[in-house]
Amino acid sequence: MLQSPLQLSHHYWMAKALQLARRGFYSTAPNPRVGCLVVKQNACVAQGWHEYAGGPHAEINAIHSQSIESGSCFYITLEPCFHEGKTPPCVDRLIELKPSCVVIAMQDPNPLVAGKGIAKLKEVGIEVICGVLEADARLLNVGFISRMEQKRPFLRVKMATSLDGRTALANGISQWISSEPARVDVQHLRASSSAILTSARTVLEDNPSMNVRLSSEDLGQSVDVRQPVRIIIDSRLCLTGKETIFNIPGQVWVVTTNTSKEAHKPLIESGAEIIVLDQMQESERVDLSQLMQYLALREINEIHTECGKKLAGELMSQQLVDEVVLYLAPCFLGNQAQGLFDLGELTQMKDRVNCIINDVRTIGKDIRLTLTPEYI
Repeated sequence: MLQSPLQLSHHYWMAKALQLARRGFYSTAPNPRVGCLVVKQNACVAQGWHEYAGGPHAEINAIHSQSIESGSCFYITLEPCFHEGKTPPCVDRLIELKPSCVVIAMQDPNPLVAGKGIAKLKEVGIEVICGVLEADARLLNVGFISRMEQKRPFLRVKMATSLDGRTALANGISQWISSEPARVDVQHLRASSSAILTSARTVLEDNPSMNVRLSSEDLGQSVDVRQPVRIIIDSRLCLTGKETIFNIPGQVWVVTTNTSKEAHKPLIESGAEIIVLDQMQESERVDLSQLMQYLALREINEIHTECGKKLAGELMSQQLVDEVVLYLAPCFLGNQAQGLFDLGELTQMKDRVNCIINDVRTIGKDIRLTLTPEYI
């Protein structure tokens, strides 16, 4: 069915607003990425986006950028906020400007808003159109939406693998399977995340930094680079606090089932925060589902995971993985090398984990696959 010119116009301007929202892609957490465009007589008269948490929202930045006449149309990628938080409610400021129409990509999943902003606009006679390019808006904020709707962060597992599905040699050496362009691409994935998750085993074997090594210029933003929280699962507290990950700027959270204050002491002295959670039934390992719920309460939107096959397999088996990013290097490591996900022994094909392929592209010499697991 053909769309009317008016509908096409709404889609055109909303696409522009979504482009604005992406300018805050690496800097707004734990807030959502939001863009706002103001149109009058089929021309853009003002625009803004949310740049960083605690700063003005997209609507306010747009309003402050230019003088806006009444009767304008606002295109906003997320429902205007209704509640008083670190900033005043945006919906009240919009009403003061008397727009003829407010076009919204999607309703805010935050229970503090959840349609209240839309209802208030309608109560004063402002036309509201909601749902324009909603799928694109949801993709832009998968972490924020997951935290609000599922009460857990969106979790991504990143792996670099050979053509025969191997991530490291039998002796543990894994540097470097993927190419330099692929490793730079991973830096952007880290930068877009609220937290980077790994295991104590990976820290002890690889001694990684797990930080973002890109500049503000690299990320195309004017604000400082936001370092994700580095989260290490260390059920038995094997770490010493002297590993590299503790000696670079940024927060480190160590998650454990060990309640010993004496065992906590060296890690606390290294600057880490210790989080003690319940262990899984008949196991000393951290309860991963409980961890995800806890991290949502700590306002973690997106988790980028770089770990070995054991933790990756546990996350997948418990259906906590929302996305897999796989860098496929053009090489073979042989059947003695280490694999991807430790899922235990599968004896029936029906127990396999199928995936939807969302994206395939070449990064340097490697192929990057973006996958969504399909859980039964």
